[in-house]
Amino acid sequence: MKVLVTGAGGYIGTVLVNQLLDNKQEVVALDRFFFNQTLKEREGLSIVNDDIRFVEPDIFKDVYSVIDLAALSNDPSGELDPIKTWSINYLGRLRIAVLAKRSGVKRYILPSSCSVYGFNENVLNERSETNPLTTYAKANLKAEKDILPLTDDEFSVTVFRLATVYGYGGTKRMRFDLVINAYVRDLLTKGKLMIMRDGTQWRPFVHIKDVARVLSMAAMLPVNELAGEVINLGSDEQNYQIMDLAKRIANALEVDLKYEWYGSPDTRSYRVSFDKIRKVMNFKPEYNAESGAKEIADAIKSKELDVSDPRWITVSWYKDLIAKGVMI
Repeated sequence: MKVLVTGAGGYIGTVLVNQLLDNKQEVVALDRFFFNQTLKEREGLSIVNDDIRFVEPDIFKDVYSVIDLAALSNDPSGELDPIKTWSINYLGRLRIAVLAKRSGVKRYILPSSCSVYGFNENVLNERSETNPLTTYAKANLKAEKDILPLTDDEFSVTVFRLATVYGYGGTKRMRFDLVINAYVRDLLTKGKLMIMRDGTQWRPFVHIKDVARVLSMAAMLPVNELAGEVINLGSDEQNYQIMDLAKRIANALEVDLKYEWYGSPDTRSYRVSFDKIRKVMNFKPEYNAESGAKEIADAIKSKELDVSDPRWITVSWYKDLIAKGVMI
């Protein structure tokens, strides 16, 4: 079975591609590789350096499913150039979905984000009212709303709203602008954390390998399964308050927790119910914040991960590319 992965050279994409190949699937990996070549040549892998906004429809030849990860990722990157964010994260993905359907692809999977919930004091499920606060979140929600109706008997769309991702996937693409990853790095290299006020804000989390496992499973399902569904991807037990999360990570690494406050109180606070994914996919996470933190720490201590690599801070890397004249 052939799977097209867009954004295949990214933080999630690199792990997902390897997961699919390990499952003996044929993979077409589409990316512009802004973070350099992050995929290793493997049997069954075809690498295409192109843009979802312009790629030719022949890329869908014999493809069974599309996992559309291509996007300018995270809130700060989304605000660098909101028009560009809308053109990629919304219009680009809508284009891929429409072309996929016209080309006879059976399944389209949209990894969206729990950030579409914005600020909310209640525990939220897939039927809860959304409240996107940033360009990144708004573009995700618009993509969901306009792509889901493409579902019919011959073409299914499944949306996964991802919790905040963390962890080390063992690939050439890492991110230290994600909360857990950044906390591990800073505790090991700086001896203290910068925590956004006031630490009581809630956020759901999920390990990158658990994400890849779910997406690869969904790509192989028959066309009628999970068709037209929106599914939160994470687990109830990994809804953490930020200060409690910092304590958990410090304890896991067996270091003292020293920190400073910064900024105004975070307006992004939400707890999410993951009851649906547990029921429809029998999903149970293999990782939690503590095990994920230890894995990152081991990679840093062994020098497998270079914490000084500028590519690991997404928004800073994009700024450098733009300053050099690279067209995003």
